[in-house]
Amino acid sequence: MDYYPWIEAERLDLADFLDTLTEPDWAVTSLCPAWTVHQVVAHLTLSTRTTLPDVLRGAIRARGDWERMEADAATERAARFTPAELIAQFRETAGSTRRSPGAKPLDTLNDALVHGQDIAVPLGRERTMPLDLAEAALGHVLKSPFYGARKRFRGTRLIATDADWSAGQGAKELRGPLQDLLLVATGREARAGHIVG
Repeated sequence: MDYYPWIEAERLDLADFLDTLTEPDWAVTSLCPAWTVHQVVAHLTLSTRTTLPDVLRGAIRARGDWERMEADAATERAARFTPAELIAQFRETAGSTRRSPGAKPLDTLNDALVHGQDIAVPLGRERTMPLDLAEAALGHVLKSPFYGARKRFRGTRLIATDADWSAGQGAKELRGPLQDLLLVATGREARAGHIVG
């Protein structure tokens, strides 16, 4: 399936959302630990710009620590570019099919969806995920070894309350909107009061 029209539409919608942020919003801590909104947006601009040599250099500098490598790259880029410049960069590559080495198209979609929530939730802003996109991203996250969701949800059945969707097996159940299940599956906290179980 060609996910790139979905990815482009989600990126452009997120860019429009970013245009509405105030100057203080950019300094707010996101759902990503120790990352500001500014750094999250800087990270988003890297997905179409990171090359294999960039990854190798970053991994060496971070001594193999993937999260540290990503944080260093986002911090450096946020220091180089203003919010307006980053939004422009993000928007101009919205239709790009380039992605970080090793990433699949659904990882790219997941990035736009989840990082949009990383920004919106701590700002108290509503940003609803399209159900079909959230379902595709969540299905991918649950199968991918990268996110750790298989281990996190061992023995747990996930049940969407806003769509005819469920996954997993076990005595435990986790119920909530698809977008909150996706947040939990990627290691974030769901929006307050949206997950039961």
